[in-house]
Amino acid sequence: MNLNEYQQAAATTAIYPKSSGVTYNIVGLCGEVGEIAGKYSKCIRDGIIVDRDDFKKELGDVLWFVAMLAKEFNFSLEEIGLRNLEKLQSRKDRNCLTGDGDNR
Repeated sequence: MNLNEYQQAAATTAIYPKSSGVTYNIVGLCGEVGEIAGKYSKCIRDGIIVDRDDFKKELGDVLWFVAMLAKEFNFSLEEIGLRNLEKLQSRKDRNCLTGDGDNR
């Protein structure tokens, strides 16, 4: 399955008010990322190994919200992925992978 196929399949499970789609997906995405951070902080605190299967499930939830947020803006996941790789390759070519700022 490619990213666009995933996005289309994921959209069949999207149940939320379309009038609040952007807000719903931004808040949901933040919540899922927060869950990952919280679980990882507990691993650090308790000195335990990360439950890889649990993290895989949470990353899937993050991907779902990214896919739906992109859909709200009429972006395909492939388009977003390609654009990101182009940006990163440009930074690598210019030796600017480290540092601060979006426009480096």
